[in-house]
Amino acid sequence: MTAPVAHRLSRRDFLRVSALSAAASLAAACVIEPPAAEVPVEAGPAAPQAPAAPAAPASRFSEAPMLAELVAKGELPPVEERLPENPDMVAPVESIGKYGGAWRRGFTGVSDRWGPTKMKANNLLWYTPEIVLRPALVESWDVNEDASTWVFHLRKGMKWSDGHPFTTADVRWYWDHVVNNEELTLVVPARWSTESGGVRALATLEIPDDFTFSLTFAQPKVLFGYDMVWLGQIWIPGHYMEQFHADFADPAALDAQMQELGLNAWTDLFNDRNANHLNPERPTTDVWVAENSAASEMFSMVRNPYFHHVDPEGNQLPYLDTVSFRVYETPDVYLMWMLNGQVDMPGRTNTAGFADYTLYKENEGNGHYVILPEFGVDHNSEGVQINQAPKNERLRPIFQDRRFRIAVSLCMNREEMNELIYDGMATPKQYAPIRTSPQAYPKLANAYIEYDPDEANRLLDEMGMAERDAEGFRLYPDGSGETFSVIIEGLRQPGTPGEDVAQMAVQYLAEVGLKATYKYDERALYEERVAANETELAYWGPDRTVLPMYNHQVFTGVQMQRNWAGAWGLWKNNPEDPNAEEPPADHWIREIWRIYEDEVLQEPDEQERFRLFEKIMDIHAEELPMVHFIGQAPNVGIKPAKMHNVPTPITLTYEFGYTHTLWDHQYYWEDPENHA
Repeated sequence: MTAPVAHRLSRRDFLRVSALSAAASLAAACVIEPPAAEVPVEAGPAAPQAPAAPAAPASRFSEAPMLAELVAKGELPPVEERLPENPDMVAPVESIGKYGGAWRRGFTGVSDRWGPTKMKANNLLWYTPEIVLRPALVESWDVNEDASTWVFHLRKGMKWSDGHPFTTADVRWYWDHVVNNEELTLVVPARWSTESGGVRALATLEIPDDFTFSLTFAQPKVLFGYDMVWLGQIWIPGHYMEQFHADFADPAALDAQMQELGLNAWTDLFNDRNANHLNPERPTTDVWVAENSAASEMFSMVRNPYFHHVDPEGNQLPYLDTVSFRVYETPDVYLMWMLNGQVDMPGRTNTAGFADYTLYKENEGNGHYVILPEFGVDHNSEGVQINQAPKNERLRPIFQDRRFRIAVSLCMNREEMNELIYDGMATPKQYAPIRTSPQAYPKLANAYIEYDPDEANRLLDEMGMAERDAEGFRLYPDGSGETFSVIIEGLRQPGTPGEDVAQMAVQYLAEVGLKATYKYDERALYEERVAANETELAYWGPDRTVLPMYNHQVFTGVQMQRNWAGAWGLWKNNPEDPNAEEPPADHWIREIWRIYEDEVLQEPDEQERFRLFEKIMDIHAEELPMVHFIGQAPNVGIKPAKMHNVPTPITLTYEFGYTHTLWDHQYYWEDPENHA
């Protein structure tokens, strides 16, 4: 084994940090007084003395008053018994916080469950604010040289939210009764397996003791650590869930529970009861514990009394007592709540739509909130993905001509787009990692983004599209005399900034003689058309721009919603797909696939992987299968005026559950009793 890839905070280290920042009484308790000098004593019998009671040792941990009250009532063990031997210490963004208060949020109901569930999740690993992997639920981890074996070390003394010990027995239960149960797991999960020659092999789990487990894969699994941030729950509270599992529960009891919930199979019952946002009785290791079902009008969560994070002074996190999610029916209703101070932060993230920026700014002085000095980065961007293998074969020689794609890029006046739509606060760029990403790559971000309609016209003329119709639109280069026309198809709804950008793009294309139309599709229809390879120029702002080495799908052409590879991407995902088509043997897309599979996924060193992935981004900078206009478009960064430890700028992305870099369990109110 190599040295651990993440540092463990030892008990000694924690005590040292605690001593530096804890109260003086705690420091005094650690001092050993020198023995007093001997004093002669007169002879004679001494009165018997009762032995002095030993002084109670000072706790190195503190807890919220609401938990201290439960301890005093005997309803909860003391904090030092609830925390693991070596808790996860989190340095505050601004300062040590204050306990108490509620955080009021909003969502659209149970279908919008990602708002609550993403903010409460806590997996094996996490990201630092700098987007570097760190331990979370585990204390440390090790990786062998080729990244085929990953060893994880749990925190000793850690507990579920119901006080039950959390050990590798919970990992074993999940592995034996979920992963290896053919009724619950229909196919071999990709995150727990590797593939070779079209065959997927499940990893081997080994558990040498109560706090150590390892996974050994048949092939190197160099990106497995990133999986463990987003998909890393390899445990389950078997002591609770066994009552819903066919391997343990009485069949009659299972049937009764299924009937009560209107479910048809024990697997449906199991999955329903395993969802903490639907079943508040299910124990969790997360920051927050549900108090009711997310299907309620008001969904409430309360701090987990056994949560394993502390601040440098030993205060158990989170600082806030509760988080609530109130259902709203329309965005206008939620906007009114925000302006009136009825909610504290917008829905799924800490940002609101840019279209409402002026309104929010005008009402900033009401005292309820402030606009963050730096905007949260929107992981999306506006642009088109040019289908390299469309079903309309007449378009193929045009779309596959590099000159066409460069011409489309050069005719876009990105600065004008930025000024008119985003008040100059977005960034003209191609689809590339955002500037806060460790993979930021200016070469791609800035490829062919200059406004040069003359060069665009020259390139189009050169590729045989010089002839035009009576309206000035270019003809197909095949001699048919027909006007070339394309449809830009996407999800940007009328009246949104994204749709405004799309319409400006149509105008710029017209100025160089290319006839285009923007067509909005409802999402289900759009995805249906993508699956059938019916789209020509797809218009869906790509995400996965924080760690594209891990979230490679857009760059490798297999994320079909961002449909630049078309039938070739379908083939890569499933050669049996009726709409799939194998790409030519000499096409550059195969080089992208080769680099990713044979180089990136085989390289254990992260910095070298970044370098190897740049070879893929070089191909994109050269070939430009996606032409993007505006990136890092700002959202309105909202922060309650009296809430602290909210980081800025905010990096929000689907790649790590929106909130993994926000560390929202350390947020606190300036005045917890009077913040509303």
